[in-house]
This record gives sequence, C-alpha cells and structure tokens, in this order.
Amino acid sequence: MTERRVAHEDRDDALAALLAPWLPGRRWFPIKGVDARVTAIGGLTLADPEGAADVRLLLLRAEGGGTGAVLQVPVVLGGDVVDGDAALIGRLPDGTAVVDGAGRPEFERAWLAAADRPEGAAPADGDALGALGDPKVVPGEQSNTSVILPGAGPDGSTAMLKVFRGLTEGDNPDVDVPRALAEVGWTHVPRPLAWLGAEWPDGDGTAHGHLGVLSAFVPGAHDGFELACDFARRGESFADLAEDLGEVVGQMHRALARALPDDVLPADGAGADGPRAPDAGIPAAGSSAGRHAADPEPGLSPAAARVADALAARFAWASGIVPELEGFADPVAALAERTRLLGEVPHRQRVHGDLHLGQVLRGDDTWYVLDFEGEPLLPVAQRTRPDLALRDAAGMLRSFDYAAAVGDAPAAWTEVARAAFLAGYSAESGDLDPGTRAHLLRVLELDKALYEAVYEARNRPDWLPIPLAGVQRLIG
Repeated sequence: MTERRVAHEDRDDALAALLAPWLPGRRWFPIKGVDARVTAIGGLTLADPEGAADVRLLLLRAEGGGTGAVLQVPVVLGGDVVDGDAALIGRLPDGTAVVDGAGRPEFERAWLAAADRPEGAAPADGDALGALGDPKVVPGEQSNTSVILPGAGPDGSTAMLKVFRGLTEGDNPDVDVPRALAEVGWTHVPRPLAWLGAEWPDGDGTAHGHLGVLSAFVPGAHDGFELACDFARRGESFADLAEDLGEVVGQMHRALARALPDDVLPADGAGADGPRAPDAGIPAAGSSAGRHAADPEPGLSPAAARVADALAARFAWASGIVPELEGFADPVAALAERTRLLGEVPHRQRVHGDLHLGQVLRGDDTWYVLDFEGEPLLPVAQRTRPDLALRDAAGMLRSFDYAAAVGDAPAAWTEVARAAFLAGYSAESGDLDPGTRAHLLRVLELDKALYEAVYEARNRPDWLPIPLAGVQRLIG
C-alpha cells in the first residue's frame, strides 16, 4: 500500500470550524449526545483529472464525552455549486464553496486516479474516468459511506467505493481480508479492485491505514436482512436460503484458515476467546477478569474457562445497564460453570467478527459476504485477533430473531431458518462433537443477545423485547 503523507494546510482549520456543526448530523459521527471538539489533523489534496474543482481528504480529530476518534471527511472545494445545493456544507471566509465529497464526480475521479491497484492491473484510464456514470450514495450506513460508481470497474462495469470514516492505526481488514480470500479463490466476497492509504500524525508518532476501497459490485443483489424480513412477512419459509447461507459461512471459515494461516491458533494456546467488541466496562478478552481463566482446575480446558469467563463478564456488564436481565443471574452462572467442564473447544482463527444478515447479499443465485471491517473505532489488533469461528454462526442465528420480529413471523419460522442454517454450516465446518457445538453456540448466542440488550436499551428501547426474548429462550 502506497502511504501518502497527510499534511496540515492553513485552510484545514477553517474547514474544521465549518464542518464542526455539520458533523453531528451524520450517522457515522461517533460522538452522540454531547458537544464535540473538532480539530484538523491535516489532509491530502487529490487532483481531479478534469480540473473541475479541488478535492481535499480532510482528517479531523473529534473528542467529547470521554471518547475521541480520527475521522475522514472528503470535501470538494469550489466548482459549480449554488446556494441551496443539498451537498453544500457551507462556504469558507473567502467564499469558496465546501461540498460533501462522497457523492460528487470530482471526488470519485480524483480518488480513482490516485488509488493503488492489484499487481498487474492497469492504472485508471483518463478516458474511462471521464465516462463514469452518476455516483449514487448508499443510504442508511452507520459507520462508513459507500458509493455505487457506474463505469469504475473492469471493462466499464459498476463498482462500489467504500469511504472509511473512522480511522485507526493499521491496515483495514475490510481491504486485506477480501484480498486474501480472493487470492485463495474464494468467490463469495466482492473482489477488491483498488484502495487508498495514508499516514498521519498521531501524538508523538505516525499512524497509517486505509482511507477507502473500491470493490466489484454485485448487480441486482438483495440485502440479506431485507430479504429475510420479506420472507417472514409473507410467511414463506427461508429454509433453502438459510441452508445455502450456512454452507457459505462454513466455506468462508475454511477459506479464511487457508488465506490467513498465521491466525489459526490452537484452542488452549495463548490468546482469548472473549467478545471481540466489548463496550466500555467489559473486560477485554484475555484479561484477568475471570477467576478460572489463568489457572483452571487440573484437567479442565483453559480455552473453555476463557469462554465461560467471557460470558460471566458480559452478563455482569449487561445486567448492570439493563435491569430486566438481573433475574437471569443464576441460570447464566450455571451455564458458565457447565461451560468450564467442556473437554473440547475448537481452534481459533481469523473470523468475520460482526456477521449478521445485513452483512450478506443474495445475488447470482448465491450469497456474498461483506464488511470484514469489524467495529471501526476499535484498534485493528483487537478487531483482527483470532476467535472461535462459531461466534460468526451465533451472530447469524441472532439475526434470524430480528428478521422474524420485523416481519411479524411466528416462532416456527425462526426455528426452521435456524435449523436449516445450522445444517448447512455443520456440513462445511468440520467434525466438532455435535453436543459441544450446540453448547458453544448457545453460549456465544447468549453473549451476543446480552450485547444486543444493552444496545437496544440505549438506542432503540422499543426493540429491547427482541434480545430479551432471545435471552429467555437461550436460558431455557
């Protein structure tokens, strides 16, 4: 990855001041409910091949409420923009128009001209850049901004540009993992076509990372969650599609182990099996929060102890925030103690880390898996650490509960979808003892449901009954 050096220009401070009141209205802005302090780190200036306007990839530091983040905001400066244009953020003191760059042709052309491409791939062609279709920003994203770009792919095909909003030190797994999967021949991930990286000041040092990635577009594809919700509304069985999805997820885990063999670790080796994306207050996986993890009883598996301790820590955190969970303390503790007695825990490897129906597409009569980025504001090292592959399967199982709730489907619809998914997944995911697999899935699904309960209590209280019902079912 070519790392372009971010530099601070005088106009960056004026841009930061102009953007500060605009940022809280963006879904990807991470600081909610409190005033944020926004300062300019610097930026990159990219050349629009057609010279229509200046393009600046601005990096900002936002702080507030005890948290902070480095954010990327592409802006187009100048050009033919009139007051009242929906993309106009405002004007600098000298009258220069500042436009949200994500959906602007000037930004897309400049980005494509500057981006790195796979070895042997042809560089961006000036004529092709001039023939790009109108970009379309994908609505509803919470963490990043994706733009559909007609003409940006090979032979004039459509491609998808993802602009990473929150930046952290390290190569973004949403670039590196799909590249690695494509290199081992796994075809169920949109192939990366180009990427852009940079390095920027970070305290006394320098950080580096990806700013965005261009990937192949799956035409006519349907969002997995929306598709499942439609089936649920119609009362139509999702079993065939769920079984196919389970097979693809199982194949994904095998492909990840081939593509990233250094991340395949023995079950009882050094590392952790706890939650990959803990909220504030949850002990990070591998911490000494559990009383058994570091020194399990003779004959017991350290890996099983880590899984048990992670569940206990998750429940302690979640029940302190969601009072409705307090009544489940004894059965959760009993489940954790039974988990310590497991004689077999599978190896750990690179996983997706945030898998659910909204992270898959159905197109070309098959499934495609997206968004290997994980939680954007967590350190890359935490997002990419090896974990139990079953955690991805558990996330998908929880997603069926949400689709059924949105589609107002009966419990039987969910049960059929779950059973079909697990049948497909089990056929592709090795020979783990069925009883151990079922127990670990129950624990990992419960862990996810507890996380969901906190999220819903904080953000969507009307949806809290969905994870609470899941907790009740999993506790039995």
